[in-house]
Amino acid sequence: MTEDRTPAVSENPEGATAEDEEQPIKSRKNGLYGEVSDELAASMKSGWADTELHGLQPIPQAAFAAERRAKLSAAFPGERLVIPAGNLRVRANDTDYSFRAASEYVHLCGDQSEDAVLVAEPSGAEGHTFALYLRPRSDRENGEFWLDGYGELWVGRRHSLTEAAELYGLPTRDVRQAAEELAAATALTRIVRGYDAALESALAGQLDEEKDDELKVFLSGLRLVKDAWEVEELRAACDATVKGFTDVVRELGQAVATSERWIEGTFWRRARVEGNDVGYGSIAAAGPHATTLHWVRNDGDVRPGELLLLDAGVETRNLYTADVTRTLPINGRFSELQRKIYDAVYDAQEAGIAAVKPGGRFRDFHDAAQRVLAERLLAWGLLDPAVYDVEKVLELGLQRRWTLHGTGHMLGLDVHDCAHARRENYVDAVLEPGMVLTVEPGLYFQQDDLTVPEEYRGIGVRIEDDILVTADGNENLSAGLPRRSDEVESWMAGLSG
Repeated sequence: MTEDRTPAVSENPEGATAEDEEQPIKSRKNGLYGEVSDELAASMKSGWADTELHGLQPIPQAAFAAERRAKLSAAFPGERLVIPAGNLRVRANDTDYSFRAASEYVHLCGDQSEDAVLVAEPSGAEGHTFALYLRPRSDRENGEFWLDGYGELWVGRRHSLTEAAELYGLPTRDVRQAAEELAAATALTRIVRGYDAALESALAGQLDEEKDDELKVFLSGLRLVKDAWEVEELRAACDATVKGFTDVVRELGQAVATSERWIEGTFWRRARVEGNDVGYGSIAAAGPHATTLHWVRNDGDVRPGELLLLDAGVETRNLYTADVTRTLPINGRFSELQRKIYDAVYDAQEAGIAAVKPGGRFRDFHDAAQRVLAERLLAWGLLDPAVYDVEKVLELGLQRRWTLHGTGHMLGLDVHDCAHARRENYVDAVLEPGMVLTVEPGLYFQQDDLTVPEEYRGIGVRIEDDILVTADGNENLSAGLPRRSDEVESWMAGLSG
């Protein structure tokens, strides 16, 4: 990494004051260069072309984001609403984690800038005027653009406030003034907490935690039904994810020669090429690691004869993520026992997907899948059919020793989307067209589980797809990947050949 990155300083473009311009830039404590000479400073101020972009068109989701803001406005008349994008987080010393804007913020405007804030000011009897507070372009007069560690010559050009207004269809303001301007106002204020501690502190006297929680719950529920633009984003995420799984199968030989890390890296490469990143930490679990639900260490051996459970999803450049799982025989063919377990999970998923339809309950697909798995566990003698029938197993939840988790969740900007929505609007809700959810049953037999035959131990199987509720049923957005055991084997054989 390049050296001599200096601490952040105040920026002074668009609307900056003389006082801002006089603020000195601090040099790095252990940087190789000392003071900037007057001659160098003068040189760096001049000789630069005008790069302002003109005639920009609104981003594709701008009209959809406006509709979402209108719903937000209607829900909180007379109140000021503050939705931050979040800040960079330090990884180590002066290096940061990659920034990922808050889902609430992105959903309402489409921007992904760090430190940004969307503000809805009450206007009239019930309406609001919205404005985006953003970091302006780096100042070239005081040297911030090349001396500051977050100046544009270090981290890249950002849009001017004028450009951003054209792209997002919103008035824009300098975010450096946000805390002072918002703290000076007297309107009842709600903020989405957890993303911008400095802004929360500045507004502390105006905030109420319970009311802020209500705002977060509402914004989470606002994402339950996807609009047409969001559905296409999720479709693109699934298509890219299919490519990522295909890449992995093609490179399984390299994974056998190295480790699960090769699988993780192979999928990540596709995610970065096709989208923004992976939507969550990829689970590349080979052999007994497949029985650990969130195995993200991905540092184990990949051995022929065992199974690979790959749970991974591409996040698009607009931050919508797929979430897909396939369990694959590493050598290309299931053993008899592996196939028996896999086919049971496949049948459970089939039952679950069939239950996804408008007017059905969200819980229906989970109940349908769990019933199939309970029946198989009884048929295999892992649960005693002389003592329990299926109804009793489900009533007592005995199948959960081996099924462990719920059978799915909402999907969208977050891999576990809408997680803060009201229970009656999510888990206890009726499905509507436009909802997108995962169906992902599994069976997991731990290595130390003495209640199952030894040959079962260390086998984990999960199959997961992303399902869109349609007007007349459902659509499997990730159907590009084979699911049936014989289809999986044929697909893998074709790729290895």
